[in-house]
Amino acid sequence: MAYASKPFSPDLNRGNWEKPTDYIFACFGLALKLDIFVASYYFFFNMGIFGMVPYLIYMVIFLVPIMVIHSYMGQFSSSGFISAFRLSPVCKGMGYVSLILTITLLIYYAIFAAVPLLFMLNSFRPTLPWSCEAFKSWENDTIVKLSICNVIIAEHVAKESENETYISAIYVPSIVYFQSHFESFENDIGDYDISWHLSGLFALVWAMIAFIFYKFSEPAKFGKCIRYMVIGTVALLLVCFVRFLFLPGAHLGLKNYMTPSIEEFVVGISSTFIMALQAFGAGWGSVIALSSFNGFKTNIMSYSWIISFGQIFIYIMFGMVSFMLGHYLKGFTEPSFEAHVISDWMLFLATASALSSLGWPNLWTFIYYTMLLMAALIVITTQIFTILQSLFDEFEQLRAKKQEVTFGLIGGLAVCSLFLCTKHGVVYFATLSIDAIFSQTLLHLLLLLVILWIYGRERFQRDIKFMLGQPFASWKIFILRYVAPPALVICLVLEIEMCLEEHSYASAVIHVMAIMLLGLPILAIPGYGIYYFHQRPGSLSALFRATDWYPVEMEYRQQYGELVQHSDMTHQLFDGTEEVN
Repeated sequence: MAYASKPFSPDLNRGNWEKPTDYIFACFGLALKLDIFVASYYFFFNMGIFGMVPYLIYMVIFLVPIMVIHSYMGQFSSSGFISAFRLSPVCKGMGYVSLILTITLLIYYAIFAAVPLLFMLNSFRPTLPWSCEAFKSWENDTIVKLSICNVIIAEHVAKESENETYISAIYVPSIVYFQSHFESFENDIGDYDISWHLSGLFALVWAMIAFIFYKFSEPAKFGKCIRYMVIGTVALLLVCFVRFLFLPGAHLGLKNYMTPSIEEFVVGISSTFIMALQAFGAGWGSVIALSSFNGFKTNIMSYSWIISFGQIFIYIMFGMVSFMLGHYLKGFTEPSFEAHVISDWMLFLATASALSSLGWPNLWTFIYYTMLLMAALIVITTQIFTILQSLFDEFEQLRAKKQEVTFGLIGGLAVCSLFLCTKHGVVYFATLSIDAIFSQTLLHLLLLLVILWIYGRERFQRDIKFMLGQPFASWKIFILRYVAPPALVICLVLEIEMCLEEHSYASAVIHVMAIMLLGLPILAIPGYGIYYFHQRPGSLSALFRATDWYPVEMEYRQQYGELVQHSDMTHQLFDGTEEVN
């Protein structure tokens, strides 16, 4: 770890986006983090389109102002989510927590690329393995095959209690097909046995990621790559949406999406706030790192609004697709307490069965899962990009070893992700996703404390006006200081309940992983503060002052130095930090 007293040495050769809009597309890509839909479907998805109403309220009073704060930290300092805390060095531990959170996500998120790759590769077979024709040949003593319309559904009948009441769990064939890649999915035998088929897919995923960084590691090239990938992903999503409109019952799904019940709306209001937190990326600090490649005068105010509306559009599109698919699958059985369609991972697993009933099923399977694969690759590569740039900004000695660090990180993540090739990992990884949401909310709360209280609202507003030439409204400051914190505290309480519920079903291994990867890292915040106090003895007020907080470009640095020359901030504006070692 770098000494707390060591002056910051900016990397003047780190580069910028090829186009200013590359920052917008990169942030659009953060909304493609689809594990929140898998892990929390029942928390907010049933709200339908009206779930966006509280989201819009959150966007005005919380999401956009905090996105401006994140963007300000990165753009003003031209630094990643660790070094940007030069603004308040005693709180730099928040940057290290963000680092660990992002790495934790990447350990399990490869599953969201491997599953689409599985269905993509099988789409080249003459007969889809989960189709009616192929499914008829399956033999499993625990499954009774029933033909409903032109789709075969596997029905598992379970005795509920001693009063002879039975519940039929109706499994979608594509889910049964995915489960067949493990030795046993119905009992505890072989929980930790690796599925070598799945591990091969993981290897292909990480090979794709390594190739992307081999060809597009520079910010300008990476931004261009992400720009085209995001455009391609959204275009394929629109194509799939139009095709799904012709599924039986799709119009009923859209109607339900547009007119949810009052009960569903009320239940979902608080959980929509959780969805809003996903705008900042998996590890919380993604926007800070991405904005650091903006030009110093980039209008992050207007960009934050564009990004928020673009992310809403992506959420709505996936919501409508899920509702159409859900109603299509539920149409194979009459609504009943005794029968329930198991359509887990609606967007990833159950959809394959719906696609198999279309004309040209192989083509549509390939198109749909290509879209999901691209979405996953965007999320993974963007998070790795922010990690790498944050490390290179903070640790000057790593800049000469960029290639070694890049592929070392990718290789380490590939090895750690093998846990997701086990039945146990596939079943319980969602618990870590819910725990990460709690950590992100806590970091948002602490960030408001750091920016608006420790650094100070006056300094923050002064910096924004200097950088953008326009003020940050005082009413937004009031909301962020006095309204957003109580809302975040309430959200933390709700998330604790969610975490406890998830962990009540999880195993001891997941409990330990959550403590090691998400619980203990929070201690880095007070831990780094203590370390910083030890390295820089002095008065308490001096320890909380910003150090080396200035624009990297000399022209703006000189202007900023003149602006704050009589302030209490400690700068090293003209100390020859331009030299790159």
